[in-house]
Amino acid sequence: MALFAFDLTKQAPRSPRVRLGGYVILARCLDKGRATLVGKNGEYHFDCPLDHRFLDFVGIKAAALKKQLATGKGDGAMLDWVNANAKYKRTETEIAAWSAFAEARVPADPASRDYLNTQHTKYGPKREDIATWFDLLDLDDYVSFGGKA
Repeated sequence: MALFAFDLTKQAPRSPRVRLGGYVILARCLDKGRATLVGKNGEYHFDCPLDHRFLDFVGIKAAALKKQLATGKGDGAMLDWVNANAKYKRTETEIAAWSAFAEARVPADPASRDYLNTQHTKYGPKREDIATWFDLLDLDDYVSFGGKA
């Protein structure tokens, strides 16, 4: 089976907000994993702390997910695999609550707040809508590929 992967040296992965099976982060994680497998991940890292938020929630190891991605499975088949192999079988309500929490997550400590504020100032100092980690990731992706904040 052929492996389709975005070239993340030319475009950003999907936003962490994009839901697959109700999960935030999963679609972005799949994009980064596929790109890593074909050597087109650019500055994006599969198995990063953001990916671990999802992986820890479902109870799947990054290496196992990557092994499945290498088979060429599409998003639907990968979602089926995640649901079948997750250590923690989550209900739709749990997934929705976790996804909403993850999407609204803000820096929890002074060092993290300082980091977010520094990046916000660097990429979009006039933007008044940058408060969460997902806001910052979307801004970073946009600016990294030529967008003007």
